[in-house]
Amino acid sequence: MPELALKVNGRDVALSVPEAATLLHVLRNDLALNGPKYGCGLGQCGACTVWVDGVAARACVIPAHGVAGRAITTLEGLGSRDSWHPVQQAFEDAQAAQCGYCLSGMVMQAAALLARDAHPSDARIRAELSGNLCRCGTHVEILAAVRAAALRMAKDETT
Repeated sequence: MPELALKVNGRDVALSVPEAATLLHVLRNDLALNGPKYGCGLGQCGACTVWVDGVAARACVIPAHGVAGRAITTLEGLGSRDSWHPVQQAFEDAQAAQCGYCLSGMVMQAAALLARDAHPSDARIRAELSGNLCRCGTHVEILAAVRAAALRMAKDETT
């Protein structure tokens, strides 16, 4: 099997991976990172969202060897147990999860949005998250969480 080198959550990793392996497969099965979930397998539900070089991407449809040498961030690398990312904290505070299956993808997509646009409108938040499906219907809480995270991050920049 060909060797694959990545930087995952700030850590250099090298492993032998079949050519056909997806990034999601490598993250979950080889690196035991369970933040990104297998949902549809078609890149349409958002459960597998990670960052590739800081850009939100669907890990289930990305060939692992196609991102060799790039920086991958999963939910586990966004914050730490001692210091959550503001988006993670806002989702917790707003109780924006029921089953939690979409949560990782929603958080990663929302954090990517806020990294690009510190003050998104509700319409922009909805548009950004429209490709992330929540089967439990916590959309109101998710929207509130993203708004709260934006406010928290803006406040942190001014202090």
